[in-house]
This record gives sequence, structure tokens and C-alpha cells, in this order.
Amino acid sequence: MYTDRPEAELRTYRSAQVDPADFDAFWAETLAEAETHDLNVRVSAVDAGLATLDVYDVTFCGYGGQPIKAWLRVPARATGPLPTIVQFHGYGRGRGQAFENLLWASAGFAHFDMDVRGQGFGGSTGDTADEAGSGPQAPGFLTRGIDVRETYFYRRLYTDAVRAVAAARSLDLVDATRVGVVGTSQGGGIALAVAGLVPDLAAVVARVPFLCDFPRASVVTDAFPYRELGQYLATNRLKAARAHAVLAYFDGVNFAKRATAPIVVTVGLMDPICPPSTVFAAFNNYAGPKQITVWPYNGHEGGAWEDDALALRAFREQLG
Repeated sequence: MYTDRPEAELRTYRSAQVDPADFDAFWAETLAEAETHDLNVRVSAVDAGLATLDVYDVTFCGYGGQPIKAWLRVPARATGPLPTIVQFHGYGRGRGQAFENLLWASAGFAHFDMDVRGQGFGGSTGDTADEAGSGPQAPGFLTRGIDVRETYFYRRLYTDAVRAVAAARSLDLVDATRVGVVGTSQGGGIALAVAGLVPDLAAVVARVPFLCDFPRASVVTDAFPYRELGQYLATNRLKAARAHAVLAYFDGVNFAKRATAPIVVTVGLMDPICPPSTVFAAFNNYAGPKQITVWPYNGHEGGAWEDDALALRAFREQLG
């Protein structure tokens, strides 16, 4: 069943999320600190058993100079430079195996597939630790380090993602002027954040994005992962205002206001995990060229393979 407002209302909904006055300064400082660490990109070929693609194991330095893993997949014997797609994964997922996730390279793109620190338990494996400690939290990642913005989990992960774009652009096989980003759910939220932090992306695809419109998401769904926030605040009752003040620095709505790359967004009107109003909040605030595809009878799967087709068309149009 529909889980949110009627579509006509969703088309104009913009969120009650605040835009912190020092939002840009906070992220400029965060990324400047990351840049004090050399990217130190290391690439080694792996035998993935594939005849049509070449695969490379990549390590680069993300937040705090900490090592982040990725796969680079390219058409076999490609010489480059190639239009490139940097992919971010959904909640709980890691980069998986070298022979998984073959669509983008099979379509002729270089595919930079970033691992998610601390994750890799929800359908695909991971190889990257989250080296930071944390204070009290609900189980999961949504409240990890939430007491202050400097220690919040997604500060580290968003910084990793920005560094992933830079790492991809440093490779000889990559055309640095033709780089797009893609993600589903958590990955879609990360893609929105990167769109707001990296000013010269060529394309963005955010499928059923998570991490948007925290003020509304925290009270209109009881599904995980947003439920982690509700569990935390149900016990830490006096910390609600502080938690939401921290979350404002990580909300896709605020990154959308700063993003200018062409974007394709998808949303399911029966999605209980990322309620459609939270997706529309980011989309309606997005500053660049944008289009949204609405799937009225779908939940968090969105358009599934139809979303793949939409993304492929968008990347062909924007990246060539």
C-alpha cells in the first residue's frame, strides 16, 4: 500500500530540515584534512575468471588516511581513457567479489566499485574496517558517533566517497572529465552527498536514496535502518535536539541544494524503508538538472532492472 503522502503533494514537498550556517565550512574543513593524506592509490590485477572484463584490486586512502578497498572493472584489454562510473553500495553491503556486479564495465565504462567501511554483511562481503571508535549507539551505523558531528560515521563514509572519485580520476584508464556516480538506498544517499561536495561530476544516479530528510524519516517509518534512530532517541530522550543538529550536516536535502550535476532519481511510492516524501525532499531541493521516475506499485526495490536501464541511458547520454 502507499506509505506516504499523495503524489501530487510529494511533487511540492521540500522538508523541514535546517541548513546549518557553517555547513560548507564544516565540509571544507573535513575534506581539507583528508587531503593532507596522500591518496596513495595502489592497483593490482586479479584473475576473476572473466573473459570479457579485466579486474583490478584497488586500495586508496580515505578519511584519516585510512585504507579503503575498491574494485576497478574495465572491458578486457581496454587502453582508456574511459568514461567512468563510481558506485556506492546500500546499507550493509560491501564491494563483494571481483566477479560480481558486471553491468557497468560490460557496457563499456570503467567501473570503480567502492567498498563501505565497516559493512559487508547484507548480501555482499566487504574488506574495509571502520577504524574509529564510537560512543553509545543503537546497533547498526545510523547512530554511530552521533553525539558530535566530528565523530559521526557518515562523516567518514562521505569523505571516503569523495576520495574515491579522486582516486578513480588518478588512474590512466579513467577519463577524469567524464565521471559519474551511482548508488541505491544508502549508496543513493552517498551519491547525493558526493554530488554536493564534488562540483564537476558529469552525472549522478540516486536510486531510492536513503539518508534524506531525517526530521521526517525519523517519525514516519518504523522500518530499519531509520528505526535505529528511533530506538536511540527513545532511550536517549534528552539528546534528540542534539542528534538532529548533527544529522543536518549529513542530510541529502542539504547536499542537494549544493549539487549541480545532472541527476536521475527513482522512488517507489510503496517504500516503507525510504519513505517517498524523504526522496522527494532531496529531489525537490536539487539545484542542478534533474528528473525523477516514480514507481507507484513498488517498494524499496524501486524499478529494479528498469532502474538499471534508466541509469544506463543516463550515463550514456551524459558520459558518452
